[in-house]
Amino acid sequence: MSYEKVVQANERIVGTKQTLKALEEQQVKELIIADDADQGVLAKVLALAEDQGVPILTVDSMKKLGKACGIDVSAAIVAIKK
Repeated sequence: MSYEKVVQANERIVGTKQTLKALEEQQVKELIIADDADQGVLAKVLALAEDQGVPILTVDSMKKLGKACGIDVSAAIVAIKK
């Protein structure tokens, strides 16, 4: 499951702004997004990821994704760095 990928990742980026910056610098290996995240907020990030051919995985819960990152708040998106 994708939560385990997040937990095991050596370098990860949490959050939309930081993920967008990493994508612009072509540092992202894959993205993990939460199904319950606001797709409007993620639209720019997802479009850029698709243009670059970055794989996009989904998980069911922002809360669980944040927990997998070791933070106490929900996370809409996590990027795993190259």
